[in-house]
Amino acid sequence: MSWLVQPRLVNDPFGDPGAYLDFRFGRRAILFDLGDVSALSSRELLRVSHVFVSHTHVDHFAGFDRLFRLCLHRASPLVLIGPPGFTDRIEHRIRSFTWNLLDENSVDFGLRAMDYDGSRLVKAAEFHAREAFARRDVQAPRFAEGLAWAEADFVIEAVALDHGIPSLAFALREVMQVNVWRGVLAEMGLPPGPWLNEAKQAVRRGLPDDHPIRVPDGRLLGLGELKHRALRLAPGQVVAYVTDAAPHAENGARIRRLAKDADQLFIEAVFLESDRPLAEASRHLTAWEAGSLAREANVRRVTPFHHSARYIAEPDALRQELAESFQAGEARSLTA
Repeated sequence: MSWLVQPRLVNDPFGDPGAYLDFRFGRRAILFDLGDVSALSSRELLRVSHVFVSHTHVDHFAGFDRLFRLCLHRASPLVLIGPPGFTDRIEHRIRSFTWNLLDENSVDFGLRAMDYDGSRLVKAAEFHAREAFARRDVQAPRFAEGLAWAEADFVIEAVALDHGIPSLAFALREVMQVNVWRGVLAEMGLPPGPWLNEAKQAVRRGLPDDHPIRVPDGRLLGLGELKHRALRLAPGQVVAYVTDAAPHAENGARIRRLAKDADQLFIEAVFLESDRPLAEASRHLTAWEAGSLAREANVRRVTPFHHSARYIAEPDALRQELAESFQAGEARSLTA
């Protein structure tokens, strides 16, 4: 099966939280959280089009400067979305630098920052290099409730969790997976190529069967013929990311809804269950609770991260506790 993105943690489980979602088809990536990103190459970071930040504690946001600096000379914009107050924090960070060498001849790199209140995007601003990154307030995109972003191929769902402050959790949901039966394509006398992207987009958009698709030899084929013979439809990929959440019932319910049936869940496992008082005091999940939530949400694979340094001498303890809580069926697996 050909997934839309290849997701992985940015750092080891004791490092700063963050997940890198690399798009298989296209020079693009998405980041969930923006802590220490030194493990990512400049080339990998320059692929990043969107960053979704859970909250602005330093271990979730310290990588902003490196990413921003690398993007200064690229033409494509960078979009950052975070909790209430996020746009103001981006502005303050940008204003801490001196921009006297920028003018109308500079590469017009643009940065867009947006606030997500747990239901919708409610504030947005743009910062352009040719304007010395002066703030320009703009209208935030209007997506359906519960969506922090939406494109033709995927949406980013988001919920606000309680961490003493709002901490956003995210899930990338591919709209629909459209795969090609290459053998059938050959029987139809059609070569693979970029033209198939148009057909896939048409299927995802729900266009009618008589919608014409131009094939390489110049003919027009009805979308229905391609869809029913050479294309295979399947539910899209789901990648969820959960961190910095107090271990209580309301957070648990929101996490289960967000991560329901996810193919991959990245979830914090900060403390052992035996240290639950520490988890409650610092508003973090235990490994046992993280595993239980993953199991109850029926996720296929779960990867724990954001381990407390107090367990660094026993690095497998949190992973093992989560595994005991999670592994209740052959269809589920734990990934490092």
